[in-house]
Amino acid sequence: MDADKVLVAMSGGVDSSVAAWLVQESGAECAGAMMLLCGSKVFCDLQDDRDARQVAARLALPFYSLDTRDEFCRDVVEDFIRIYEEGHTPNPCILCNQRIKFGWFMDKARELGYEAVATGHYARIERNEDGRYLLKKAADPGKDQSYFLACLTQEQLSRSRFPLGELTKDQVRSIALEQGFVTAKKRDSQDVCFIPDGDYKAFMERYTGKTYPAGDYLDQCGKVLGKHAGAVGYTIGQRKGLGIALGAPAYVCSKDMVLNTVTLGSNADLFSRELVADQWNWIAIDGIREPLRCLARVRYRHTEQPATVYPDGRVIFDEPQRAITTGQTVVLYEGDTVIAGARIIAVK
Repeated sequence: MDADKVLVAMSGGVDSSVAAWLVQESGAECAGAMMLLCGSKVFCDLQDDRDARQVAARLALPFYSLDTRDEFCRDVVEDFIRIYEEGHTPNPCILCNQRIKFGWFMDKARELGYEAVATGHYARIERNEDGRYLLKKAADPGKDQSYFLACLTQEQLSRSRFPLGELTKDQVRSIALEQGFVTAKKRDSQDVCFIPDGDYKAFMERYTGKTYPAGDYLDQCGKVLGKHAGAVGYTIGQRKGLGIALGAPAYVCSKDMVLNTVTLGSNADLFSRELVADQWNWIAIDGIREPLRCLARVRYRHTEQPATVYPDGRVIFDEPQRAITTGQTVVLYEGDTVIAGARIIAVK
């Protein structure tokens, strides 16, 4: 198949609209495709589908509506719920990238005759002298999404296109305005796409039909402080929405899903230097046999910090870091280049 045949994932937003235009401008043969993620239990804004179709029509692109509902619910939504129920904090965007956008969608693109896929992610792909594909930060540091893409394999990177990698958000909106796209002034989505109101616990109860029971808040010594609304609904480091007044700021420090308890503490109790991770995806190198110095990020808005990664999966920071959370992803960098990404399974 021709590598210049590109299927563009169009979400109905400004970024993917401009990505489609840039792919077309590059001379590639391309089409647009909207993944339908909504179902009876999952929210979807049908306006997004209409907007994507309108942009594709303006560009005279073939357009596909791809029914991804079963795969999205099974591989993203249900894993999101399972991870929360196990007491961890999932990252659904990474799950979606790994399994849907660069998994299912990439396979579907090949079935349709498109060898490469393009998305509106802000990141860059380069190929080094030995042929290895490198994932690098976007030119716009405020929009960089390399953290969410650290799950991509060499094969997936070889078939991915990120047309926005060298652009700023202002430049993207300017292009959209110049092209008269209906999405030009559309606001960016901020929350998990299938939980637009941000109430994770309520969504999980609606989806599963379960009721997550109240339980005890504990202090660091195990003393009962009051009642919480269900341990599943709390995240490490959370301060707002606890529904308890202790006379001093309190933060979620840990959870016990078996006992249904949530342990509170001070901000100082949230800091730790060491984590353990598994499911390593090495991008810039094949792996390590000895300790490696790097910069590491433990969540999207975390500024990378100096650390050492060990062959057994440990990452030890030079200085304690706040609210390292199991279920999240640790991403290693050398400058602008992603070295690897992995799932955090323990904090020490």
